[in-house]
Amino acid sequence: MNVSKVLISEEEIQTKLSEMGKQISDDYAGKDLLMVGVLKGAFIVMADLARHVTVPVEFDFMAVSSYGAATQTSGVVRILKDLDQEIAGRDVLIVEDIIDSGLTLSYLLKSLRVRRPASLELASLLVKKGIQSVPVDVRYTGFEIGPEFVVGYGLDYAGKYRNLPYVGVMEESSE
Repeated sequence: MNVSKVLISEEEIQTKLSEMGKQISDDYAGKDLLMVGVLKGAFIVMADLARHVTVPVEFDFMAVSSYGAATQTSGVVRILKDLDQEIAGRDVLIVEDIIDSGLTLSYLLKSLRVRRPASLELASLLVKKGIQSVPVDVRYTGFEIGPEFVVGYGLDYAGKYRNLPYVGVMEESSE
């Protein structure tokens, strides 16, 4: 499997993250912002997005799994790494690399809401159009894409390709 084409260039990503960072900075001026990255994919998006945020921000991470060894979600979500910080009364911004079915994220948002944050919003670099089985309200969206399988910029195939500076489409396997 190889990347067949560049879907979103490095320059396009950086321009969009700059726009998102400005909006986040405006929206969270004077607030106690905690950015929460969903591992592993969101670490690159969150690092670059945070460089465009001009208000003070703290970071935390969560790791969740709904796939196990499968390529499609099982619908059963497991929290593999929980937050290190309390979020009660905090303004929390979840940062994702991509939203596809919405199942995992919907579960994650429900589990965080019961902890009583002052606000809980979502930022995602990519949102796959038309495949959400659970509607998820994304406050800050980078790009809407189709159903193709993409890698790069934090997104992986079998643990590889996360380090690509762009988002690329994987070629169809002839197997």
